[in-house]
Amino acid sequence: MKRILVSLTLFSALTVFSQQPYVSKVWVADNGDGTYKNPILHADYSDPDAIRVGDDFYLTASSFEDVPGLPILHSNDLVNWTIIGHALKRQPPFEHFSVPRHGEGVWAPSLRYHNGEFYLYYPDPDFGIYLTKAKTAAGPWSDPILVAEGKGLIDPCPLWDEDGQIYLVHAFAGSRAGIKSVIAVKKLNKEGTKAMDNGVLVYDGHELDPTIEGPKFYKRNNYYYIFAPAGGVPTGWQLVLRSKNVYGPYERKVVMDQGSSPTNGPHQGAWVTTQTGEDWFLHFQDKDAYGRILHLQPMKWIKNWPVIGVDRDGDGKGEPVTRYKKPNVGKTYPVQTPAESDEFNGTTVGLQWQWMANSKATWYFMNPSKGSLRLFSDKLPDSAKNLWDAPNVLLQKFPAEEFMVTTKLTFLPNTKLENEKAGLVVMGFSYAGLALKNKKDGIYLVHTLCKDAVKGKSEKETTVMKMNSPTVYLRVKIAKGGKCNFSYSLDGKSFTNTGDEFTAEVGRWIGAKVGLFCTRETQINDSGYADIDWFRVEPAQ
Repeated sequence: MKRILVSLTLFSALTVFSQQPYVSKVWVADNGDGTYKNPILHADYSDPDAIRVGDDFYLTASSFEDVPGLPILHSNDLVNWTIIGHALKRQPPFEHFSVPRHGEGVWAPSLRYHNGEFYLYYPDPDFGIYLTKAKTAAGPWSDPILVAEGKGLIDPCPLWDEDGQIYLVHAFAGSRAGIKSVIAVKKLNKEGTKAMDNGVLVYDGHELDPTIEGPKFYKRNNYYYIFAPAGGVPTGWQLVLRSKNVYGPYERKVVMDQGSSPTNGPHQGAWVTTQTGEDWFLHFQDKDAYGRILHLQPMKWIKNWPVIGVDRDGDGKGEPVTRYKKPNVGKTYPVQTPAESDEFNGTTVGLQWQWMANSKATWYFMNPSKGSLRLFSDKLPDSAKNLWDAPNVLLQKFPAEEFMVTTKLTFLPNTKLENEKAGLVVMGFSYAGLALKNKKDGIYLVHTLCKDAVKGKSEKETTVMKMNSPTVYLRVKIAKGGKCNFSYSLDGKSFTNTGDEFTAEVGRWIGAKVGLFCTRETQINDSGYADIDWFRVEPAQ
C-alpha cells in the first residue's frame, strides 16, 4: 500500500489554506519552543529575495538552467516555508534552453509588490534583464519581457520612488560584460517595463569590496539603501550602501560577516519587516555540494544603519546566529517545510521537481489511477557525452545534510531499443547512480559513475545483476560531506550495497541534486518507459 499523499493546496495572494502541511523528516528549522535553528531551509535556494504582503511572506531564488524556474515560496512566520509555484514554466529563449545550459538562465532575481501586482525582475546574463508579473504569487505569471537587453547585466532590483520614478539597480557579470565589481542604477519607464538609459555608476567595489553584486534597493528615512554582497560566494560579507541621493555618493558599511560563527560567507539576500515592526534578513551560506542554503537573521536599525545578526562587540557589524527566537508575527503557525517525497498520486509531479532544460510534453505523464509517474525514454542529444548533456533528468535539491532516498521503479523498455535506461541519479559536475538497462538478452541492473561529466568524460558502467523482474527498489544514502552510498532491493525490505562510495559534487552555480531519468540512444517511433511508484525522502537508516 502507498502512503497517503500529503495534500498541498494553492495559495491566494493573502491567505493560505492548507489541509495538511508537509513536514520534512530530515530537516525542520522550527524547534517547537518558540525558537528556530539555521539554516531555515537546508536546501539550495541561492540569491534569495523576499517580501511581505499583509500577513504573508513570499520568497524567490535563482534557478539557473532548471525548469520550471523562479520558485515561489510562501511563509507566515519566516521560518516555516512551502513551495507554491514557479514564475517560469518554460525558460526563454525556448529553443536555446531546450538543451541543458548549465550555469546559464536565471541568476539573482528580485521580487516586489506594487499597486496590487507582484513584479519579478530576473537576469539572464547572456540576454539581459526580464520582468514577469502576477496578480497572485502562486500565479499565473505573465510571459517575461526584456526590460534591458545586454550581455552581463545581472542581479536587478527595482525601487518605486515617491515622485513616481522607477529606478533599477544592477550589477555586472565579468564573464559576459567584461567588467565587474561595480553597481549601476538605471531609470525605467512608468510601467517598469523598459530601461530608459544606460545607467549611472553609483559604486565601484574594486578597492574595498571586490565582486560586489546581488544588490537590493530600499528607501528608509529619506536614505536610499543598496544592500549588496561582496568578497565572493564562499567567504564574502554583507555590505550596505546609503545616500540621500539615488545616484550617490554612497557611504559604505559592512553590516555582517562570519565573525566567530560557523556560518561562512553570510551574505546576499532580503530585508523584510513583520507586521509587528521587527526587521529580519534572509541570506544564503555556501555549503559546497549542498548548495547555497537559506538562513534567517535578526536585524535592527542603529543611527540609520542596519545591524544584521548579533553584534557581539558593539562595532555595528553583526555575525550570524545559529539558534534564535522566532519572528513575532502576531500569532503561531503550524510547522511546515517544502515538499520532498512524492507518492505520484495526483495529476502533476510535486513542485519540488525540476528538469535540466525546457521539457517536452512526451517526457512524462501522471497515471493517477495507478498512483505513479510514467517517464518515457527520450533520445539523448547527438552531441551528448553523458547524462550531464541530457535535458530530461528530473531532479530536486538536497534537503538536508544527511538523508536517504528510496524509489520503486518498474522498467518496461521497448525491446527494439537496446541500451534504453531508467534509474536514480545524484547529479553534479560528476555523477553516480543505479539504473535498469535494456540489453539484447534482457534487463540488467547497472551502477554508473561519471567522474568529471562536466568535462565530457564517459560513464563507467558496472553490471550488478540480470533482472528476473522489471521492478526494483533503488536507494541512495547521503551522509555528511555529501558521501553517497547506493543500494538496491528486489523486495523493498532487504537492500544490498553496490558500487564504491561517491562524493556528491556541485553543479554550475548550484548544489548537487538527486532524481530520476529515462533515456535512449536511438530514435524510432515508440519508446519504452519507467513507472515510478513513489520517491521517498527519509532519515538514513
